[in-house]
Amino acid sequence: MEFAWGKEDKAFRDVLVDYLDTELADGWHRADGTGLGSAVYTDFSRSFVGKLAAKGWLTPHWPEQYGGGGQGAWQHFVLGEEMWKRGEPRGPQYMNVNWVGPAIIKYGTEEQKQTLLPPIARGEVYWCQGFSEPEAGTDLASLKTRAVRDGDGYVVNGQKIWTSYANAADYCFLLARTGSTADGRDGISVFLLPMDTPGVEVRRIDCLVGDHSFNEVFLTDVRLPRSALLGEENNGWNIVRRTLAYERVGAPRYARAALVLDGLAEWARDHGRLDDPGIAEQFGEARALCEAARVLVYRVIDERAKQKEPSPRAYQARAAMVQAERAVGDLALDVMGSEALVEHSLGDTQFRNSLGAGIAAGSYEVQLNLISRLILGMPKE
Repeated sequence: MEFAWGKEDKAFRDVLVDYLDTELADGWHRADGTGLGSAVYTDFSRSFVGKLAAKGWLTPHWPEQYGGGGQGAWQHFVLGEEMWKRGEPRGPQYMNVNWVGPAIIKYGTEEQKQTLLPPIARGEVYWCQGFSEPEAGTDLASLKTRAVRDGDGYVVNGQKIWTSYANAADYCFLLARTGSTADGRDGISVFLLPMDTPGVEVRRIDCLVGDHSFNEVFLTDVRLPRSALLGEENNGWNIVRRTLAYERVGAPRYARAALVLDGLAEWARDHGRLDDPGIAEQFGEARALCEAARVLVYRVIDERAKQKEPSPRAYQARAAMVQAERAVGDLALDVMGSEALVEHSLGDTQFRNSLGAGIAAGSYEVQLNLISRLILGMPKE
């Protein structure tokens, strides 16, 4: 088996790395302590993704007729790896380009495609994800936000929580119940909601790890035209199941964890800690977990490149990335000791990242449950 990169993908990475090393040579805002969701972060990412879009590097894997570059899945993932190595300067755009846009491409009407896709491809808009609710987090099938038919449209009432970037988003990829509660998954629909629609209220949620990216979204008598419905009514679960498989590996966090690991090794060497056999063993285990996550993610991308339907392997890859990030975060505390608690230090930053790793894009425990059922064939109960 040949694990080397193809010539075109390697050439793209080389050009991309040169560009990013120049463009981000002076660092960027995250070095000054402002976090996800801040005005500085938002302003920087909007400007940066505009530059990527101008070079055709924001949506290289999209069809050309929708503003993409017509390239393969691997080039898109090379882009993602290099961005995450640098702390993801694209901001929430990875969500737009990785699965919101592709969902619209696959399930949207031509009007939706022509209206919504070009602004994403140009880096002009943000999307947020209206999935979780106070009583429907990991169990989305129990969501209660309801969209009721009213003439040629719908009236939506409900609440969403932990909605990343809702404070800056232009649109929301919204799940709402259009069938009865008894219908479970079969009564859910997807709506493409402009966030400036009357009746939409966003409230900030302060975050334990210091960044502000989480919000609550309240929907009160929000009126949407039928044209806001993505796909068929009550078929939202099938759409979400497919798009979530893309989200699971949309953020190659292992790339950032591996880079932090290199920084920790340099710190440990400078402070004489690499001579400790226990510390050296921890470094080896953390490196192995990063590499295992990378290989498992590559298996998922290989399926995508071959245009296969999403498989349960995405859950394996997601769980492996969480393990890698947590291992590097724990190692940072063990190696650096009290210095890892200094705000914005290498250890502090990685430990904060590892806390969120097991929650974002589906909790770690839920991924393990899915692996047990769908891959290992274990009973649900």
